[in-house]
Amino acid sequence: MSDQEKELGVLRQQIDSIDKQIHELLNKRAGCAQQVAEVKLKHQGNEEVVFYRPEREAQVLRRVMERNQGPLPDKDVARLFREVMSVCLALEEPMRVAFLGPAGTFTQQAALKHFGQSAVSVPLTSVSDVFREVQSGNAHYGVVPIENSSEGVVNHTLDLFKRYDLSICGEVELPIHQHLLVAAGGDRSQIKRVVAHNHSLAQCRGWLDSNLPDAERVAVSSNGEAARMLADSDGSMAAIAGDAAADLYQLDVIERNVEDQPDNRTRFLIVGTQDVESSGLDKTSILVSTRNKPGALYQLLEPFYRHQISLTRVETRSLNNGCMFYIDFEGHSSDENVQKVLDEVTAGSEMLKLLGSYPCAVL
Repeated sequence: MSDQEKELGVLRQQIDSIDKQIHELLNKRAGCAQQVAEVKLKHQGNEEVVFYRPEREAQVLRRVMERNQGPLPDKDVARLFREVMSVCLALEEPMRVAFLGPAGTFTQQAALKHFGQSAVSVPLTSVSDVFREVQSGNAHYGVVPIENSSEGVVNHTLDLFKRYDLSICGEVELPIHQHLLVAAGGDRSQIKRVVAHNHSLAQCRGWLDSNLPDAERVAVSSNGEAARMLADSDGSMAAIAGDAAADLYQLDVIERNVEDQPDNRTRFLIVGTQDVESSGLDKTSILVSTRNKPGALYQLLEPFYRHQISLTRVETRSLNNGCMFYIDFEGHSSDENVQKVLDEVTAGSEMLKLLGSYPCAVL
């Protein structure tokens, strides 16, 4: 046996020993998760038992990243723990998560990133269906897009928050990389139509203008649907979608990263029916309506400045004789300074709807 084989043999024995310890600890953790479920069921009686606690999960993932000393990167370690928690939570109660389908959309990627692979992800045909499924209790949570770094806010999602009585329980930020896909064996020279969600077509406008200027652009309900359509195409159609859709429908990626902005990101919201306690690093979202009068926006935002609360998003929608504002800001609704601001904004507006306080995205 060579010296190299001897040294590798020792290291492999160490790896086997470590793997055994990891395995034993994973099972111990899973056992604790089962006991947590038993305690909740024992003490909460006829009340609906809440197994998933977003603030607790965010705190655990932050601690994982804080104590990490490498060589694994912080976020890679956090993703591993994300999956461990997902598997353990499924022992308590599998999470049923609705998302804008079909399978293979960026929204599904966001759902799996936030809840892990052990969640049961349910594809639906529209964002309004996601809201309806969660409010009816058929899904524990829903995942919906709210804004893109290049295309701005998703207005339809904002409108649904006015119609449904759901709370924001979390957020997910996802880097968006768009690829040009064709059916297996397809050729770029044959492309006459490019299908995708209208936001994706807009995000890739520059690339399409330069590389496929004569191809017709067809907007469909989602990128997942665009990828699915290629299965029945005659080779003259291409789709814009991500890696998940390419893998799911076994399509060829003929051009990668065709988005015009390489740092393109989409933010998704987790909607549910529960109020989320403070995690220590949170955001709050509200809808506010005011009369259309001079100084209305200043009057609305001045309390945030006075109480030193940072705004992260302000969107304006016109109404009859007034305006509707969607506002994200740092802090939790239980914080004393946030409570003061909410009281002042309520007193100076026609309506204020608290959409929820929730942990800032960790991964």
